[in-house]
Amino acid sequence: MEASTTTKNIQIGSHVRYTGTGSAGGIINVRTDDEGTWAKMDTTELWYNSQFLEVIDEHEYQRIQHKEKELTGKEKVKKEVSIKKKLEEIDMSSELCDGGG
Repeated sequence: MEASTTTKNIQIGSHVRYTGTGSAGGIINVRTDDEGTWAKMDTTELWYNSQFLEVIDEHEYQRIQHKEKELTGKEKVKKEVSIKKKLEEIDMSSELCDGGG
C-alpha cells in the first residue's frame, strides 16, 4: 500500500511521517487553530502542522521503527546533526510574533 499524503485522515491513533525529517510516530493528540491543524506525535512529543505529515500504514510504520532501532550510536548522531542543520536553515524571522502592548 502507498502512503497517503492527505492530511484529512490524520486522527488520534494514525501513524504518520513528518516530511521534513522522516520522523515517524503515532498521533496522540490533534488540535486546530487559526494557523491550521496540528498533530502531536508520540515518538517526539512534538506538535506538527498536519500539512507536513503523511499518513502511513502499519507496515511502513513498523519498517521505519525497525530501521531506527538498527542505527548505531554514530549513525544516530549523524542523523541528529543533519536534522539540526536543516532546522537551523529555516528562516523564522517573518513567523515570529512581536510582544504587543
